[in-house]
Amino acid sequence: MPSHSEFLARIPARRRVLAAASAWALAAWTGETLAQMSRPQVTLNSVAPFDTHTWQRLVEQGPRPAAYIFATTNCAACTEAFDALFAYIRGSRKIAELVIVLMDVHGVEALAHARFYIGATRMYGFSGPEAEIRRSISAQWPSALPYVVLLGRDGSARQIHGTPPAEVLRQWLS
Repeated sequence: MPSHSEFLARIPARRRVLAAASAWALAAWTGETLAQMSRPQVTLNSVAPFDTHTWQRLVEQGPRPAAYIFATTNCAACTEAFDALFAYIRGSRKIAELVIVLMDVHGVEALAHARFYIGATRMYGFSGPEAEIRRSISAQWPSALPYVVLLGRDGSARQIHGTPPAEVLRQWLS
């Protein structure tokens, strides 16, 4: 097996220069660093159960800042909210958890929908009676979707129906 330097020596110098220039140009055009470009965005491969006790545990001990999007598999507005949050977090260049919680499927069934949420850091599926789980999250939740909860670094929680406005997202990540 050839070493890395032997492998590179086999590639014509002109090609190496063109490849490096192309990578740098793409990075400058997209605003991404080469490290970000090389980091693959993979689809999630596991779904954790979300029951009536999960939310309290996440609020008390979960990562901060974090965005939780409660969605169903047939909710187009939910994927739009996810895409907007993902774009905002990525554009801010700050680290934040981005979690999708599917309310109508779990386990292997939920994984079939993971491709719509590439970039999520974690995925949950409701495990138990939906109405009880919703009440454990918020007694005032009228079941409108998408339901987004933004947990700030300071432990504050902001609940929003729909896609959060940019000003709310700025406050959340500041």
